[in-house]
Amino acid sequence: MSPENEAIQIKTERPAPPFLRSGRTKAALAGIGLLVLGLAGGAGVTAALSPNDSTVLMKPVAVNTLEDGTQAAIKGTVGDVFGNKFVLADQSGRALIDSGWRGEGGDLVKPGETVTVQGRFDRGSLRGEVLVRADGAAQSLKPPKPGPRGWGERLGNGHVRVAEEPTLP
Repeated sequence: MSPENEAIQIKTERPAPPFLRSGRTKAALAGIGLLVLGLAGGAGVTAALSPNDSTVLMKPVAVNTLEDGTQAAIKGTVGDVFGNKFVLADQSGRALIDSGWRGEGGDLVKPGETVTVQGRFDRGSLRGEVLVRADGAAQSLKPPKPGPRGWGERLGNGHVRVAEEPTLP
């Protein structure tokens, strides 16, 4: 090999930047990379496994057909209101509705109002999850999720959008 070729070869090799010459720096960068990768992977798994908050509204059933431990929707007229609980009556009977924290103060429904409530019937009362008023306005009765929430959920004030029933040919 001629001296000219050696000079060319030496000029083409680029030394590593000064901050990458240290072994500690390389290890720190590798650790940061693994940490970022782990955080991104964890966020992806959490998003994939988190429950969906969409609620499908069920067809209302008669109060006298309710069974413990079942999801149901009942439609009727509001009777007495006791704080966050109220009595809902239809032609077959009456049911006690627990509206949770949204019903505190007794302002959620008024006596004589016609509503549909969907939730879980257990131990003689229906624990409401969704309240639908006569005009079709729906409101979630579920407790808020713990932790920080996004702007959409903060601005939504717990309201649920109800899709119109599809028309069949």
